[in-house]
Amino acid sequence: MSNQFTTAVIGEGGLRRVMEGVRTVRLVAALAVAALLAGGWMMSAPLDDIAEGDGDDGDKLPASLDSEEDSGEESQPELRRGEKEEDSESTLPERLIAGGAGALGSLVLGSFMLEFVKVTVLVALVSPMLARMKANREDMLTRGRLLGYLEANAGIHFSALRDALGLANGVTAYHLHTLESTGQVISWRDGKLRRYAISSLSREEVSRIRNPIAGTRLAILEVLAESGNIGLSGTEIRSKLEISRQLLSHHLSELRNGELVEAATEARRPNWRLSDNGMEALVTSREVARIEAAA
Repeated sequence: MSNQFTTAVIGEGGLRRVMEGVRTVRLVAALAVAALLAGGWMMSAPLDDIAEGDGDDGDKLPASLDSEEDSGEESQPELRRGEKEEDSESTLPERLIAGGAGALGSLVLGSFMLEFVKVTVLVALVSPMLARMKANREDMLTRGRLLGYLEANAGIHFSALRDALGLANGVTAYHLHTLESTGQVISWRDGKLRRYAISSLSREEVSRIRNPIAGTRLAILEVLAESGNIGLSGTEIRSKLEISRQLLSHHLSELRNGELVEAATEARRPNWRLSDNGMEALVTSREVARIEAAA
């Protein structure tokens, strides 16, 4: 219930009384808990001070004995005063515990008997816990959105992820750090950028994402993908890309060593076509390029 709606229903004076009641309940509960803790601590505290006091009395024992020999009746009132002080000190923790328990008990009893007290207690004590639970639920939803987007856009960098989900810098950094610390997300540095992906990816997938095909080699893969299983000869690739024979030979050698391209025929100068690994690398590189363009 919003404050505006509450004000419209019970009025400003009623809302003020409700808030004052909430503050009163919180103050009473805090004082009651403090009294219980203080009483419990005092009852379980060591008796070092008492022992020290007994030692001091022992040091003065001969003098007291001399005084008792002179006037034995005068020592009795002093002992009675000491007994009263000791009794008052021993009952203080019990009074604190009794007072704290009584305050909490009155709140509980009032909640059962009077509805307005019940509402006030719930608003004062339960609503903060509910707000915290709501915040935790919102955090889980935000992390779920991050994981879902990272699963569909592996290798995306921080700024692109932040802008795609419409999150603030601090919120994005906090949740990514939490996900990475729990092993659900991995990240790596790419120049001035930091890229992220879900941790359930295989080692080969992570390797392709971290080292996407770019430049001339990506152009070669694109051209070979259009040719299908028939493939293209070196001369046809050079004419399409307008590159030298030496440059094409170098890049084809690297792509073949990486098992991204393969010979389509058994000829001495065969046509070249994409391998299965090459097709997967091409799809990954296209996705990374798409993400970078969108960012």
